[in-house]
Amino acid sequence: MGGKRTRHAVYGIIYHLVWCPKCRRRVLSGPVADRLGQLIRFKVAELNGGIVALEIQPDHVHLFVSFPPTLAVHQIVHRLKGYTSYVLRHDFPWLKNRLPALWTRSYYVGTAGDVSAQTIRRYIEGQKGR
Repeated sequence: MGGKRTRHAVYGIIYHLVWCPKCRRRVLSGPVADRLGQLIRFKVAELNGGIVALEIQPDHVHLFVSFPPTLAVHQIVHRLKGYTSYVLRHDFPWLKNRLPALWTRSYYVGTAGDVSAQTIRRYIEGQKGR
């Protein structure tokens, strides 16, 4: 099994993250969406992550991203949402009037890796008797 490396680990952790503006408001379009994409790319790089795919819809964000195991997923989401909310509301003051808080508190996370669960199960079972 291969993957990316830290000093003490080899990993292949990929998260599918989805989050929405408050009340699912359709505010993520045009210049706001463009700026949000820039901010997400910057923050992911700053946190030593790598974007696999990013899609910004008017009422939600899909981010498929890899991060090292040194960060918990709640820390990743907190930093991405906090940073983007702060900067977007500064750059687009009308967002403050429209939404007291930009993002909902909730989010979706799913994980993926380089191999399937079935492949891992077969690998582990194949280790018996070695």
